[in-house]
Amino acid sequence: MKATTMRTLTISLTPQQAAMMQTAVDNGGYASHSEIVRDALRLWEEREEVRQMDLARLKKAYDEGMASGDGREVKADALLAELKAEARLRG
Repeated sequence: MKATTMRTLTISLTPQQAAMMQTAVDNGGYASHSEIVRDALRLWEEREEVRQMDLARLKKAYDEGMASGDGREVKADALLAELKAEARLRG
C-alpha cells in the first residue's frame, strides 16, 4: 500500500467556525480539526460532481431543444389548457 503524503495548508476561519470545529473535536464527533476539513472537502467534492452532472443534463436538454426545430408562440391560456388535457388523458 502506497503512503499518502499530506500537505499542510493554512486556512482562516471565523471565530464561530473555529468554535464549532473545536466543539466537534471535544465532543468526540471528530478526532481532529484536519478530519473535519477533510470531511467537508469530501462533501464539497460530491456537491461539485452533482453540479457537473446537472450542468451536463441541462446542456443536453438545451442542445436537444435547439435541434428540435423552430419554436412556436404559445399563449399562456392555451398552454394551460393543453397541459390539463394531457393530464386528463393520463388519468
